[in-house]
Amino acid sequence: MPELPEVETVRRGLAPRLEGRRLQRVVQRRPDLRWPLPERFAERLTGRRVLTVGRRAKYLQIEIDSGEVLLVHLGMSGRMVLTPAPVVRPEPHDHVILETEDGQAVRFNDPRRFGMMDLVPADGLDRHRLLATLGPEPLGDAFTAEYLAHALAGRRTPIKAALLDQRVVAGLGNIYVCEALFQARLSPRRLAASVQGARAARLVTAVRDVLARAIAAGGSSLRDYVQADGELGYFQHAWAVYGREGDPCPGCRCDGDPGIQRIVQSGRSTFYCPTRQR
Repeated sequence: MPELPEVETVRRGLAPRLEGRRLQRVVQRRPDLRWPLPERFAERLTGRRVLTVGRRAKYLQIEIDSGEVLLVHLGMSGRMVLTPAPVVRPEPHDHVILETEDGQAVRFNDPRRFGMMDLVPADGLDRHRLLATLGPEPLGDAFTAEYLAHALAGRRTPIKAALLDQRVVAGLGNIYVCEALFQARLSPRRLAASVQGARAARLVTAVRDVLARAIAAGGSSLRDYVQADGELGYFQHAWAVYGREGDPCPGCRCDGDPGIQRIVQSGRSTFYCPTRQR
């Protein structure tokens, strides 16, 4: 599933092509994605001008001049790809197509249909059921060492599970939590409550750095993800631990013994170096 860097990369690709443009034609090719699409979905979008293309956690927020926001989640296999308009021969899994007045098209393609789209009043966006309980943005000013230490105090779950809890911090997923814990030298098994003081500060710095580098690389392409222009992301080539079971980790004295290990936590693979991470 695309995580924050992938969604932010898509946002940055869409924004200059959509902001200020009118949606001249909207094609809805099925009644539902993960959930049913809103009533009169295509009609409510057609003719509207895009004001901003934003992001909250793993959700795209496309604000239009009707006072509504098109809320989009890519799910497991969703893509939003820019192509010339009109789209004469949609691909089999092109479920929604947005065409602008200046000849751009955005195709929402989702083979597994775990993605979603909703139209939400802009003044009630923060109260939407999918957004209301989200924690702070990890690249925002509210995500500080003090905040994180307070949020983790008393939590008896492993730190890996706590960071995946979107109520603690928004937008993090399995790949970037593994990478950030490695950079912060913290074991994914460590109790979340023990991440205080200097440990919390190291972790906040690591999360911010890993996400910034991933965004700069266009995200990580794993299976279906591509950028808005159809190009792959490249951060998978810079992973320190994720998917590298048995390899020596960079900058560590483990020398491949034991090297990077894989364990399963809450049904998900965790990759870490037991020598470096404590």
